[in-house]
Amino acid sequence: MGNELHNRIAVLRVERNLSRQDLADALGINYQTIGFLERGDYSPSLALAMDLSEYFGLPIEAIFSRTPFRPLSETLYGDGSSQGQTGQNTNPKRSTR
Repeated sequence: MGNELHNRIAVLRVERNLSRQDLADALGINYQTIGFLERGDYSPSLALAMDLSEYFGLPIEAIFSRTPFRPLSETLYGDGSSQGQTGQNTNPKRSTR
């Protein structure tokens, strides 16, 4: 089992319009720790992972993973297979504009 740990902290933080300092203050940690976590330079303790989970209101596995997360655009919109060979949108409910 590898030690690499992937996370969505930066995405979750930006979605909530939080700076690294804002998130660090809420968790009672140094803002540089947030940067280290986001870049994957540091793996959190179990306590810190649980604090992040509680803060964001998400299960730990929604924030951290041993395998890379799929891009959110791919998760939300699929792999683009609803667009035909010409790139035209074949799904009338989804606009390409």
